[in-house]
Amino acid sequence: MLMLMLAAVATVVRAQTVCRFRTVRTGKVFANPVTLEGDLLFYAFSNTVVVKNVCKTDIAVYLGQRVFITKNRFEASILPLTIPKSMEVKMPSITSAHFVSDAMILFVIDGKVYSYNFIEDIWRTVNGITEPVSHISGDPCCFEGYFCLELSNNLFAYFRGGQMPGTNIYFSNNGGFSFELLNSDRMSHLKGLLGGIFHFHSLSQVGILLVENNLGTFHYLEYPLNHSTGVPFLYESPLEVIIKPQQRGFLILWNQKTLLVSSNSGQIVEAMQLMEEGNINDLNVEHAKLTIHSIASNTYELAFLVEQDQLYYGSQSYMGNYIIKLSNQQFWSEEASVHFWDVGMLEVLTPVSDPYFPAFDFKKCLVNVQLALMDQSLQLEPCNVEFLESTMEDRMFIIDMNSKLKLSALMVPRKGMNPTPLVMVSNPHALGFKANLTQFGNMYDGNSKFKLDIELQQQQHWGNSELNFTASIKHEAISSITVDIADKTLSCVDLKPLSTLISVGCDLTKKVIVQNKISACAMGILDPVLLQKNYSYTIEKEAYNPTSYSGEAQDDLIVFYQYKELGCPRLVYYDKPWKPVVELWKDGTLEEIMNAEYVILELNGIVTYSYSLTAATAHCRSQPQNWSIFKEDAEKPSLWNRETYVSCHEDNQDNPLLWPNVEYQILGGRTDNKIIFGQRNGIYTFYLTVVDPYYRGRLWSCLPVETLPALPTPASCSPDTWHFLPSLKTPSPR
Repeated sequence: MLMLMLAAVATVVRAQTVCRFRTVRTGKVFANPVTLEGDLLFYAFSNTVVVKNVCKTDIAVYLGQRVFITKNRFEASILPLTIPKSMEVKMPSITSAHFVSDAMILFVIDGKVYSYNFIEDIWRTVNGITEPVSHISGDPCCFEGYFCLELSNNLFAYFRGGQMPGTNIYFSNNGGFSFELLNSDRMSHLKGLLGGIFHFHSLSQVGILLVENNLGTFHYLEYPLNHSTGVPFLYESPLEVIIKPQQRGFLILWNQKTLLVSSNSGQIVEAMQLMEEGNINDLNVEHAKLTIHSIASNTYELAFLVEQDQLYYGSQSYMGNYIIKLSNQQFWSEEASVHFWDVGMLEVLTPVSDPYFPAFDFKKCLVNVQLALMDQSLQLEPCNVEFLESTMEDRMFIIDMNSKLKLSALMVPRKGMNPTPLVMVSNPHALGFKANLTQFGNMYDGNSKFKLDIELQQQQHWGNSELNFTASIKHEAISSITVDIADKTLSCVDLKPLSTLISVGCDLTKKVIVQNKISACAMGILDPVLLQKNYSYTIEKEAYNPTSYSGEAQDDLIVFYQYKELGCPRLVYYDKPWKPVVELWKDGTLEEIMNAEYVILELNGIVTYSYSLTAATAHCRSQPQNWSIFKEDAEKPSLWNRETYVSCHEDNQDNPLLWPNVEYQILGGRTDNKIIFGQRNGIYTFYLTVVDPYYRGRLWSCLPVETLPALPTPASCSPDTWHFLPSLKTPSPR
C-alpha cells in the first residue's frame, strides 16, 4: 500500500504544470477589410527567437515563420510584418535583427541591411554596405546621457563564415544610420572563418570570433588583450552569439545542438552545468539528444525550450552557470518561443492564425520561475540570502583617471547561514578595487546585517598589478562592477546581483574655466552688446599663417567673433609675460586651481607670440613636443592631448635632446613657462588642452584674449595701443 501511495505522489509531481495558457485576441468584432501589402517577412532559420529592446522592454520583435513587432508585450493581435515591394527584396528572409532606439530596428534581409521605423512605418535601405552581410552586432546601453548613447551607436555588420583576412566588415558610429568599411590593417594577421565581431564594452575591447579546424577562438584588438587570445573551444557548426544586456561581459553561443556560455567576453567559453537529481554535470545538448528550438535571456538568467517538450531554466554569473529542467509540460510547437519579460518571469509565446482575420492572436503561458523552483522534486536548497541591496544599482558612475569612488552594499543572510559576498569587475585591466565586509547590527528577528564597503580606482594607481596587465593610463576604459553571493543557490531568483557600469575616464560633470577677472568689457574697451551683433575684427596678413599651413598669408583675415561661445575677451598687456589661471569646476563648484600641464593653440593661426622657456631652461631631458609635430592635423587641435603627450622631463632614447634652444610650448606643471606677446594689439583665440596623463580627467577650454601695451586708463588709450586676448575656448570634455 505504501508503495502505491508513493507512486501516486510521484505521478502528480511529474504531471504538475508550471503555467496556464491564455490567448490574446483583440479588435476582432467585425470582419476586417485590412489586406497585407508587400512581401511577408520570415526568419531564415528553423527555430524561433524573440529579440527585445533591452532599454524599452515593452518593445520586441518575434522572428519565426512570420515576423511580428509589438509595443505592448504582445498584448494585442498583430498583423505580420511585411516589407514594401518598392524595396525590391528578392528573398524576404531575416538573418539578424537589432533595436537601435525606441522607434527603430535594423534587419538583415537577403544580405542587405534595412532600417524600419515601426512608429511611423517607414523602411529605408542603410547606406555604406556594398557586399552581402548576414549579421548585425551591438551592445545597447540604457543609462541616460551622451556617454551611453555613444556606446549604443557603435555597431558592426558582417558576413558570418567569411574568410579572414579578406571578408568585408562594416561599422557604424551613428546607430546604424550609415556604415563604413572597417580598416582591416589591424586584422590582417587574423586567419580563419569569421564567426562574428563585437563591441565588448564591459572589457573596452573589440572582439573577433575566428573558426579554424573546428575550433573557435576570440581575438581582441585593444591593449593589453591584443597580445593574447581566448581559450579555444569546439565549434563544429555556426553559432549565434548573444551579448547579454547591461555590459556585464556575459555571452551565449548556441545553435540547435550546442549551448555554450562565457562570463568574460569570450576569454573562457564553457558549457552550462546541468543540475539533475542532486548531481551536477556539463550539459551536452547533442549527447542528451535534445534540439534547442528557442532561447531566452536577460542579464543573469537563461532559459530554452527544446523540441522534446522540455523547458530548461538557468542562471549565469561570474561564479558559475547552472541550469535545471523546469517542466515536461507540453509547450513546443514549430512557432513557440520563450522570452523573459522581467526577472524570474518567463513567457512561452505562440502566434495563432485566424481564418477570418489577417491579424494573428497570441497564446501565452507565463511561468513564475521562483514559484516553479519551489517544487520539492527539483531538490533545490532554499536561497541562503534574504536581502541584498545598494544605491549603486541601475546607476552609471564616471570616475576620473586619478580619482577614487566609494560604493557600499547591504546584505542580510538567511538565519543560520553564512554566505560569502563577492565583488567582481568585468575589466580588471582598467578598474581595481578594495572591499571590506563588516557586521553592523541586527534585524528585528535577530538576524545579522552586514555592510560591504567598496573603494574603486583606476587599476594602475593601486600599484598591485604588473604594467603589462593594466590598460593604458592614458586611455579611457569601461568596466562593470557586480556584487553577488559566491555560494548563492539557483533558487535565489528574486535576489539578483547588484551591478552597475563604471566609466574610467572623463568626468562630464567637471570643466575647466579660465579666470576672467579683468575683461575688455569690464574695462570699457569693448561693448558686450556690439560683440553679440556679428562683431568682426581683422588680422593682418603679416600676423598669421593660414591654419592649413599652405604657406604665408596673402590677405588680411576677417574673423567674426563668437560671443555666445567665448564671452568677453580677457585683457592682457603685451609687455607682461602671461599665463592663464585655469580653474577646475565640478557641478558649479570651484574645486581647485589647476596645476596640470596643458598646451594652447591660436585657432586663427596668429604667430605674434612666443614662450618664455626653451627646452634647456625648462630642464628637459629629451626633446620636447611642440605644435609643429601636429601641424598636419591643425583642423583637429585636440590631437595633442593626454593620449599623445610625451613628457620631455623623462629620458627617452628614441628622442634625445638635440635642440636645447627650441621653444618649450607646454604650460603649467613643474615649470613656470609663460606666453610673451609681440607688440601687436588684437584679439587672440586660444584652444587649451590638458595633456597631463595623471590629471583627473581630460579637459579642454576655449580662451579669448585681448592684448594691451600697458595699464593706462581706458579713456586715454587709442585703439591701436590695446591688445585683446579672448577667452580660452573650452570644448565639451569628451
